[in-house]
Amino acid sequence: MLKFDFRNMLGENVESGNYADEIVSMEVDFIKAMEELKKDNPGFISLLDNFEFVEEIEKIAEEFKWCENFVVLGIGGSALGNTAIQQSLRPLNWNFLDEDKRKECPRIFIWDNVDPEYILSNLEILDLSKTVFNVISKSGSTAEAMSNYLIVRGILEFWNLDVRKHLVFTTDPEKGVLNKIAAKDGISKLVIPPSVGGRFSVLTPVGLLSAMMAGIDVKKILNGAKESRDKMLNSRLWENNAGLIAVHHRLQYRKGRTISVMFAYSNALYSWADWYRQLWAESLGKQKDKNGTDVFLGPTPIKAIGPTDQHSQVQLYSEGKNDKVITFLKVENFRNTVRIPQIHGDIEELSYLGNRTLNELINFEQEGTAYALKKHDKPNLTVIFPTIDENNIGEFIFTYELATALFGYMENIDPFDQPGVEDGKIATYALMGRKGYEDLSEEIKKG
Repeated sequence: MLKFDFRNMLGENVESGNYADEIVSMEVDFIKAMEELKKDNPGFISLLDNFEFVEEIEKIAEEFKWCENFVVLGIGGSALGNTAIQQSLRPLNWNFLDEDKRKECPRIFIWDNVDPEYILSNLEILDLSKTVFNVISKSGSTAEAMSNYLIVRGILEFWNLDVRKHLVFTTDPEKGVLNKIAAKDGISKLVIPPSVGGRFSVLTPVGLLSAMMAGIDVKKILNGAKESRDKMLNSRLWENNAGLIAVHHRLQYRKGRTISVMFAYSNALYSWADWYRQLWAESLGKQKDKNGTDVFLGPTPIKAIGPTDQHSQVQLYSEGKNDKVITFLKVENFRNTVRIPQIHGDIEELSYLGNRTLNELINFEQEGTAYALKKHDKPNLTVIFPTIDENNIGEFIFTYELATALFGYMENIDPFDQPGVEDGKIATYALMGRKGYEDLSEEIKKG
């Protein structure tokens, strides 16, 4: 199980922190938000009631186990969770390992952009006859994912490769263009639960097919999430890690600390900071509350990696404007140990490093940074992974999904919509010449 250290969020340790009476004052809001959330039973909560959908993922994974390359075509919630699972639960050099070291699992690629040079560079290293492409779009109209799909399909057809063998769709159960194409062309598909939005979809086939293709035990991830759910949906605030994350951030937001930095002291966890940025930003960045009143809520998430960003950002965090809350991600027991050899023992500046480990160094640097922030009156908390494994990753996912939803409910905004994103999508449709958007295209071109 994960450990959560909130000591440097408390006023008794950091003057700018939150005091017990302030946290207690939030209990009524927390209880109300939790009751409403349980009543609404949104998809990210209800999908953990049973894991029957895993059987469908297993069937698809078995169908395509022959491939040497598995490529996800998605963006945002259809890519960030996939990337984070791969990088946290598989070696960072996975795609460079020999097939036997990958236990005959394919290399995993996640195309999360439409940069032409990025896409072309990926295509150039793939043997398409040995590659499966997983197109992920709930609506089937996501411009980025569908553009990459059209490019891939065009190449497959050019080389007379059977699209049924090289494509699998992950989409809405009934709606959208991908369903029509799948039915017409006999392409396999997996279903995204209609009640689960993109940024909350990592524990659905959206994120779990690519995980299973890489040999990751997805049931352990789901079990970790479910155990966390069952505990926290029935826990009081002081025993509820998601609730405490939400309450501490809400109190700090009201004090003017509107920036939330997730500082990962592990390359394997760094992509979870990317995932968190979308979850926090799209869910909580809202102009209006549920009553239609302008509130312009906007806690801003930032990612950092330690110790690298100690040399690029910590000066700002320590001595700059006191407008940030820092969340450290720390690993107690890394999967590997690297010892520093005792060389130059006669040189004081180097001798102290000899016979220590990189494991010790990275964690002491995290502790030192937390201490420095505390010394400069900067609130911070630490999420501690005893190990990076499926169960702990599942717990982390659900904890932050629940914390995000609770923050939104306490602020009376809808954490599950994204009207600002939709405006940009519609403008893109217009500029790309989609039928029905001609007037908007002219409006945009006029400036």
